[in-house]
Amino acid sequence: MKTFLLLILFISITANSQDVKKYFDEYDVKGSFVMYDMNNDRFFYYDSLRCNTRFTPASTFKIPNSIIGLETGVIADENFVIPWDSTKSRETCDKDLSLKDAIKFSCVWYYKELARRVGAEKMQAMLNSFDYGNKDISSGVDKFWLEGSLKISQKEQIEFLKRLYKYELPVSKRSVDILKSIIVLDSNSEYIMRGKTGWGLEDKKDIGWLVGWIEKSGNTYFYAVNVETEKDNPRFGESRRAITENILRDLGILNK
Repeated sequence: MKTFLLLILFISITANSQDVKKYFDEYDVKGSFVMYDMNNDRFFYYDSLRCNTRFTPASTFKIPNSIIGLETGVIADENFVIPWDSTKSRETCDKDLSLKDAIKFSCVWYYKELARRVGAEKMQAMLNSFDYGNKDISSGVDKFWLEGSLKISQKEQIEFLKRLYKYELPVSKRSVDILKSIIVLDSNSEYIMRGKTGWGLEDKKDIGWLVGWIEKSGNTYFYAVNVETEKDNPRFGESRRAITENILRDLGILNK
């Protein structure tokens, strides 16, 4: 009986999911979306099969990478500065950076150096304890999340974020609280939106992410969008957050 009722609930929340396709079409991308409503213990899917397909996490890995840096003591706090290694990318990244600025501007060099300081042994042990995706760092300690061996699905991203949010990871509350404070995307009197984007390459395709959660009216809604394209698409970067917010508006989580 319980299984039957859960099936009805699942069908009711996915029945109109095809309406979501227009948001991906608007940005000329292929993709999928999953949202988890914590209080009501239910999921919303657009293309559930793809939501369970693993992709390179790209810069969404800055979330666990930050926690690992904090928990291992490699980084003292959000103000910990690593000197710029002279790798040129863009103005916001080409300088000495603190953790909070490195994640805000998604600066790759900072997190590569962080991972090297953590080391492969500790990194592997932490990913195993997080049960993060396929947990494979074999392509190199400073690049396994960038076009490398590490893969994770949107559903697995949600499960990881749920454990993070609820302090269920085997790390200190302090590390989690620091991480939460540096991934705020938007905040107003009605909600707080936290998350991290990602952009990588896989099989000659651009792969884009936005993962995180929204705290609103005593509830928490976890979300993960993944998009891809094989061609030059000037709107690819903006598509991740725009698609996410459009869907969340349709679901009544964000105001229209």
